[in-house]
Amino acid sequence: MPWVQLRVDTHPAEVEALEQLLLDSGAVAITLEDNADQPVLEPAVGETPLWNQTRLTGLYDAEIDVSAVLATFPAALLKRINHRLEILEDKDWEREWMTHYQPLQFGPNLWVCPSWLEPPDPSATNLLLDPGLAFGTGTHPTTALCLTALASMPVKQKSVVDYGCGSGILGVAALKLGAAAVLAVDNDPQALVASTDNARRNNIPASALTVALPKAVDHKARAHTADIVVANILAGPLMELSDTLLGLLRPGGSLMLSGLIQSQAEPLCEHYAGRIELHVAGEKDGWVCLLGASTKARN
Repeated sequence: MPWVQLRVDTHPAEVEALEQLLLDSGAVAITLEDNADQPVLEPAVGETPLWNQTRLTGLYDAEIDVSAVLATFPAALLKRINHRLEILEDKDWEREWMTHYQPLQFGPNLWVCPSWLEPPDPSATNLLLDPGLAFGTGTHPTTALCLTALASMPVKQKSVVDYGCGSGILGVAALKLGAAAVLAVDNDPQALVASTDNARRNNIPASALTVALPKAVDHKARAHTADIVVANILAGPLMELSDTLLGLLRPGGSLMLSGLIQSQAEPLCEHYAGRIELHVAGEKDGWVCLLGASTKARN
């Protein structure tokens, strides 16, 4: 069944009222998106920022009386906003979504392959991934940077912590590259489910991957035991979690941090200075990955 989309270009001050008008006129779903390629980075707690130019899209059954829908909008409002109607063809949306994910190569011998496609190089290290509902497909620059760095590190028989694991892509990649054990931590239970599923899909022994919510991690037992700690989250949490991440890392171990833009790299390095020296290990599309080796024993 086809659908009708009513698209409206507006400003943040009018979004709430327009959203309510779309709902009242019979929209079965509403989406908000950036209409001017404006990034929104790390809002403060309790804030829900919107783009300076925001596009609202209301989705309607194709049988809807479009003129009746538009009649519910105040005439003055319709004059000052850019609005248009579009026909949305009916598709097999699951298959449509799947067509956007293709195998990706990181380093000379690591591939991330959607679980429904054959790996391009069967002899390589192939990670079969189903993103599910959790972040992490390898397409985002921060994930790509971490995977490239992992592929070039001595990972075999190492103990790894993936803090903010999302889909589990980094932890499972480490295991595929030969890591002995991975602790995957995330505050989203769905991420832990996705990580477990992706490990099983890659024939990872259940004993090799431990998943846990942050509060469930036994930090006393795991103090300074990880050879590699990876955290691909955001700059703010990376600062807030510095004691936690360093507390998991053994002396001589490697800390990999990503999820930050170039302007955030120097402040983050300064925040960790004196405890571990970080450097930029890679840059991609304005995002960076930091890497450092712990040299001091900590109490």
